[in-house]
Amino acid sequence: MSQISFSDAEYARKRKETRREVFLQEMELVVPWKVLLKIIEPHYPVAGRGRRPYSLDSMLRVHLMQNWFALSDPAMEEALYEIASLRSFARLNLNELIPDETTILNFRHLLEANDLADDIFRPVNALLACKGLLLKQGSIVDATIIAAPSSTKNAEGERDPDMHQTKKGEQWFFGMKAHIGVDALTAAWCTRSRRPQPTSRTWSK
Repeated sequence: MSQISFSDAEYARKRKETRREVFLQEMELVVPWKVLLKIIEPHYPVAGRGRRPYSLDSMLRVHLMQNWFALSDPAMEEALYEIASLRSFARLNLNELIPDETTILNFRHLLEANDLADDIFRPVNALLACKGLLLKQGSIVDATIIAAPSSTKNAEGERDPDMHQTKKGEQWFFGMKAHIGVDALTAAWCTRSRRPQPTSRTWSK
């Protein structure tokens, strides 16, 4: 095992765990690492006369973090230098070379060229969705109107005080607009498995 840097040694001694660290600890336990590595290994370059490739395990972990945290290739490279928890998860340290943005890009292209991306993310996303650990990218958002009578012909002689003029599209209504959002991929997966769809609502007058 290589010697860790002073920065990584200081990080190892800290006491408080961040939400990112807790999330990565959960991913360490639930992601089927051996299965995913076995899928990619036949396509990954082996050490030869050229530059020694990074560990496949590290590159897979970097790739997954890039997707989980929605980072570009340059942003992922910088995050590996700046954030000790990401380096630790990727099993990298500052005493060794950190994958640059081109290496990160080339690994993604390797997965795409061999049609491996779906084979990797399908089991991971299904597993995480079952455990409620990951909100996937892409959402379906719609707005509906909770209508109320605008008449003042009631006992109080006034309109519902909780309702106001609200607009959906180009049309005005008296009532309340409800914005309903659902994660697109989870919705599709839950629909296929006939499970309740996770939704979130925000209300506006």
